[in-house]
Amino acid sequence: MEFLSSCASSSSFSSPHFAFFNLHHQNTLTSRATVKVLQWNSSMVGIGRSTSLSTDGRERIWSCNCEPSRALSLPQLWSCHSYMSSGFDLISLNCRYVFKWRRYPVNFRRIRSSMEKFRQRFSVQVARVMVCVMLVVSVSSTFGDTSWALTEENLLFLEAWRTIDRAYIDKTFNGQSWFRYRENALRNEPMNTREETYTAIKKMLATLDDPFTRFLEPEKFKSLQSGTQGALTGVGLSIGYRTIADGPGGLVVISAAPGGPAERAGISSGDVILAIDDTTTESMGIYDAAERLQGPEGSSVQLTIQSGPSVKRLDLVREKVAINPVKSRICELPGSGDGSSKIGYIKLTSFTQKASGAVKEAIDSLRSNSVNAFVLDLRDNSGGLFPEGVEIAKIWLDKGVIVYICDSRGVRDIYDSDGSNTIAASEPLAVLVNKGTASASEILAGALKDNKRAMLFGEPTYGKGKIQSVFKLSDGSGLAVTVARYETPAHIDIDKVGVIPDSPLPASFPKDGDGFCSCFEDPASVCNINRVQLFSR
Repeated sequence: MEFLSSCASSSSFSSPHFAFFNLHHQNTLTSRATVKVLQWNSSMVGIGRSTSLSTDGRERIWSCNCEPSRALSLPQLWSCHSYMSSGFDLISLNCRYVFKWRRYPVNFRRIRSSMEKFRQRFSVQVARVMVCVMLVVSVSSTFGDTSWALTEENLLFLEAWRTIDRAYIDKTFNGQSWFRYRENALRNEPMNTREETYTAIKKMLATLDDPFTRFLEPEKFKSLQSGTQGALTGVGLSIGYRTIADGPGGLVVISAAPGGPAERAGISSGDVILAIDDTTTESMGIYDAAERLQGPEGSSVQLTIQSGPSVKRLDLVREKVAINPVKSRICELPGSGDGSSKIGYIKLTSFTQKASGAVKEAIDSLRSNSVNAFVLDLRDNSGGLFPEGVEIAKIWLDKGVIVYICDSRGVRDIYDSDGSNTIAASEPLAVLVNKGTASASEILAGALKDNKRAMLFGEPTYGKGKIQSVFKLSDGSGLAVTVARYETPAHIDIDKVGVIPDSPLPASFPKDGDGFCSCFEDPASVCNINRVQLFSR
């Protein structure tokens, strides 16, 4: 908008040098308009009264000097002590002038609308601030007493609570309000000593009704770490819960470490532990039982074992059981002549930190002896480190999915093989499993079966389809937490079901390498299975 106006003398004011000019431009004002004084006196004084936008009705007096043809911006021209950004309905000047307005004018109605919206939004923000202040005051009044100040024991409890909150697979936390439990525990659970704090943490975990999520005191946490690194002091047993098919109560032996006290005493996979040192196992957790089985080297423990229909009491002496995860040997079939029927047998007993490297070494050693097929024995392998299971699967698989990691919302991660770590993808492969095959070994067996890389022989595996991660707390204790469940590449959830083999093994099939080879070498043996059957895929 642009227009020119001039002022003339008027008798509206007592001084004949004043003139008035009434702005008729629909309440518009250009806040940065350029005013050029074309005719001037040495000074000018004016009076403006805001009648349309100002609510106080006060008079504002402004003045400034001007020179011929000097361009002044509106704020400069109105550089009085109280310049108003709103327009005056009445402006009086003592000089003749022409206002030249440039640029697009601002609409006052839009300004007023914007100001109204700002006031509304400002009110909302003020209300929110007041609510926050009230909440802070409420919390302060609740915990303002010095008795509610967080102690070192409270902080350890909260550390455990946050670990479960972030990592646990079930975000309903077994159908309870996890935040409310935290507040109630801080108010009601005694945490004056470290033992009381440990008890409070165990009580919290018990509400999840998950036997695999448990608390580990510092010494037990160290023991768990040493077990995954390949050494453990105990009787050499891996145990699990009995299934409904096995019968009520008690704990079942998943596997006995080769050469350990339990194996030497005749305990084998499928036997039931009825009591440990006269304490019944009917309602005992597996980790409570594991703690009772472990102990100082040279100390003794008494087990009540049910093997088939018979029940026996055995006194075992604890010792340091070195866990060598891999054993291998060559089975040479009779009449092979040029050695074309040599089979490499690999027994994998656990998934420790060095298991994948040991498997690679075994493969290289067997290949140097001209084997052209492999048998991977996972019987009585109760699992171990999940990453090692994935790495060993990559050894045998060229490409393909190894395992799907799932939570309550579905698949959240996929582990697969891209062929970069593969060293044995072409030779025929057979895998042996039984009900002692559990956890990471089930992941490996399921991956090899579903990708049609190997035939599985034996019986359905244990069926532990949950994955636990171990978290260290600040005082050296730890938490084993169920963080996910897994599905095989064919999207089979094996929890409490197990991996189903392609074919059974003869009932008397041996579990050691020497016995395995004898079944091949002697065609008249009751356990004989020929090469064609074993590698029929």
